[in-house]
Amino acid sequence: VQLQASGGGLVQAGGSLRLSCLASGRTFSSYVMGWFRQAPGKEREFVAAITRTGGSPYYADSVKGRFTISRDNAKNTVYLQMNSLKPEDTATYYCAATMKLLLSDKQYQYDYWGQGTQVTVSS
Repeated sequence: VQLQASGGGLVQAGGSLRLSCLASGRTFSSYVMGWFRQAPGKEREFVAAITRTGGSPYYADSVKGRFTISRDNAKNTVYLQMNSLKPEDTATYYCAATMKLLLSDKQYQYDYWGQGTQVTVSS
């Protein structure tokens, strides 16, 4: 599967953005999907993941209550709605896919990665 992330941009603190990740192929619903992010000078970290059917979303503590992951299997797309953005959310955001059964916050569990979309939050 190939993944194409989009929707990043520059936003003021407190603002919102919605990221999208479009997957190629006909088997999108077979994949658990995740979002990760990498800030300059830092390691890539887990943000959120969602099951194949769109249930049981799983979030990093740092984004819980502010970010919402969702998916539309008919459109081969996973979304990340980001509200109440903070300067520390500034990073390149990556979507990822895995055919493993369980949600995971571990990068090595994901087999496919998108190219990343930049999110910059100004104070």
